[in-house]
Amino acid sequence: MAKTVADVMSREPIVVRPETPIKEAIKILVEQRISGLPVVDKADKLVGVISETDLLWQETGVEPPLYVMFLDSVIYLENPVRHEQELHKALGQTVGEVMSTNAVTVKPDQPLRKAAKLMQETSIRRLAVVDDTGKVIGILTPGDIVRAMATEFEQ
Repeated sequence: MAKTVADVMSREPIVVRPETPIKEAIKILVEQRISGLPVVDKADKLVGVISETDLLWQETGVEPPLYVMFLDSVIYLENPVRHEQELHKALGQTVGEVMSTNAVTVKPDQPLRKAAKLMQETSIRRLAVVDDTGKVIGILTPGDIVRAMATEFEQ
């Protein structure tokens, strides 16, 4: 029988809210030895994900966009909007200011093979598992999938 996401996902994942201070989120990541957290609203519905990559902006900072002056005009060589987004992440003090809002999700009844392929194609290290209402009910990581593979070999 083909396994589903619900068969191997980690249930009751640790979550944070948009108003959670960055320092608290970092502490959770380090203490739990995980690389990211789902971000949920007051109804426990997914609104984003905060990962170690999102937090790197806090340490690296942001370089101003390249530009040239021409006839008293500024011509940006890079998109200034992207610079503003990066600056916002670098200066953010709460999870909501730093998180990625384009979280990729899966449903619990989805075939595990399909979820694994999605992770591989998108280079995403964690997928939030949501029910039909958008509530986070689990998290799926490559480690969960590898553990499921190991149990199949033992049988």
